Amino acid sequence: MINITVKQKEFFFSKLINNSDLLKTLFFPTNLFTIGVMLCLSSFSAIAQDKYVSIGTGGISGVYYPTGGAICFLLNQVKGIDNIHCDIKSTPGSIYNLEALKKKQIDVVVVQSDWQFHVYNGSSLFKDEGPFTDLRSLFSVHSEPFTVLAREDANIQRFEDLKGKRVNIGAANSGQRATMEMLLDLYHWQTSDFNALTSLTPSEQAQALCDHKVDAIVYVVGHPNSSIKEATSACKTHLVNVTGDNISTLIDTHGYYESANISEGMYRGTPDKTDTFGVGATIVTTASLPDHIAYEMVKAVFEHHQEFIQLHPSFKGLTKQEMVSQYLTAPLHPGALRYYKEVGLIPATLVN
Repeated sequence: MINITVKQKEFFFSKLINNSDLLKTLFFPTNLFTIGVMLCLSSFSAIAQDKYVSIGTGGISGVYYPTGGAICFLLNQVKGIDNIHCDIKSTPGSIYNLEALKKKQIDVVVVQSDWQFHVYNGSSLFKDEGPFTDLRSLFSVHSEPFTVLAREDANIQRFEDLKGKRVNIGAANSGQRATMEMLLDLYHWQTSDFNALTSLTPSEQAQALCDHKVDAIVYVVGHPNSSIKEATSACKTHLVNVTGDNISTLIDTHGYYESANISEGMYRGTPDKTDTFGVGATIVTTASLPDHIAYEMVKAVFEHHQEFIQLHPSFKGLTKQEMVSQYLTAPLHPGALRYYKEVGLIPATLVN
């Protein structure tokens, strides 16, 4: 099929308008020919349509931003009937992304798996809003351990030692902030139990930690992470284990949480493995995203899987089967499901 650009169409119509003989030849011989030409002309606009897709990510120092960038890079290479233009938007994080998705301000978002669960089911922060049943999954990506980094002189050896300290719990509408607030409820801690709770963004928190403005930072993020690496390189810090009865109960009673760890020696100051819990990063949209765009997006990522997992260290070892099966609460988008059935990642007889 010939791909006719907007400029080519404009040129063609200008020639028609400026050539009366050509107009007569085209439109007046017979009604049948006229109808055929009209149908041909009207089809030009359907041949090459520009489709714009936005992906809401997170702060530029986190993993969500390069994740969205990797997806857009692959999708923008797709050549077909539609010219798909994908761009990424830096946002405060998961909660913001989900609200923007509901308001149709963004087409696709990266979110923590726990908050995907809550918005779809209308629980936790979304209890008053009720279930968002239009949410649809595309695929999942990297795991995200709940990470606590403390300055060496702050005397913080375990999660419980955060009481009485100055702790950055993350910016408003971020997934890290919402997860930390969940933990405050779990431990029955109040704001007054801390010296200070700050709302710095990921790009601000490393310097604040090393400048002694806070004693510890919390982050739900894939590793290695630039913000954590910045802090561990600039001052003496260490990662803190987040374990104990409360955490074990949390994992046992909520399927969207899992045991997690951060590999030994990944950051300066922490030679041993760090035990914690975590969630997963997921790519979600709504039922209103056109099926063929969802199809092309997952196809672009999965058919270039090796290139995709090399675009960020957090994707190391990520398999196609894991991307389809883990961390996803909302039903698969029909366009994504069609591709997965075609390539055998999901049985063709499965009804979603």
